Amino acid sequence: MAKVSFIGLGVMGYPMARHLKAKGHEVTVYNRTAEKADRWVSENGGRAVRTPREAAEGQDIVFACVGNDDDLRQVTLGPDGAFQALRPGAIFVDHTTASAEIARELHRAAKEKGAAFIDAPVSGGQAGAENGVLTVMCGGDAEPYAEAEPVIMSFARACRLMGPAGAGQLTKMINQICIAGVVQGLSEGIHFGKRAGLDIEAVLDVISKGAAGSWQMENRGRTMNEGRFDFGFAVDWMRKDLAIVLAEARKNGAQLPVTALVDQFYADVQRMGGNRWDTSSLIARLER
Repeated sequence: MAKVSFIGLGVMGYPMARHLKAKGHEVTVYNRTAEKADRWVSENGGRAVRTPREAAEGQDIVFACVGNDDDLRQVTLGPDGAFQALRPGAIFVDHTTASAEIARELHRAAKEKGAAFIDAPVSGGQAGAENGVLTVMCGGDAEPYAEAEPVIMSFARACRLMGPAGAGQLTKMINQICIAGVVQGLSEGIHFGKRAGLDIEAVLDVISKGAAGSWQMENRGRTMNEGRFDFGFAVDWMRKDLAIVLAEARKNGAQLPVTALVDQFYADVQRMGGNRWDTSSLIARLER
């Protein structure tokens, strides 16, 4: 069992930290809104602290899951950031979906302190976090990864080191590229089927057993057909992720025409008021 902290108790971090406690780890939590950290402790035990720096003091592993690059810099490198108290030999595991650039920056900063940094974005959404079955893609050095992996598996069903610092974030970018294209294709297929007068549930039941089948079809096809989007991974979050993807593509020269187009389709959904709708709401812009 390890002494761990979790920084950021949002829709992902809250249940991820809970799984760590349930597996027997000694858990300290920090959240920008202190009341949420206090509520987590009242429900799960452990202790709450008031700064990321306090969260890192004396810990073996410090986990984080915050909003974006700027939030991550604040909770790590800021005056009260975790890196101010990260001890030699400690491991900082970041589950934020962020840029590969900041992953490399924090990897260097941790090494200067004799500590380690692993970028470890996740896939599986809120349901995956709640059920402890996330997929975790990691970048960093092999030795600290091997030490952290059994603890990460407290809330994951799959975890893999993809390469050096930043490789986890780059893998997550590929994940989002693939999701964007699949959801748009599924939206167009369902929209086409409706216009053709077909029984969409029957269509999805048949084609999901063949080459067109996907996680999105199995888990979102029915709700897309029903026009229900008040759950899941929000459009605002997807646009944040796709902005990171497109910025990286501009650096490495990758051609992402479909991803760029789908990003603009999500902008249309935002203009429709769907900022917090699930990403499957791409179909709404076809049927408005």
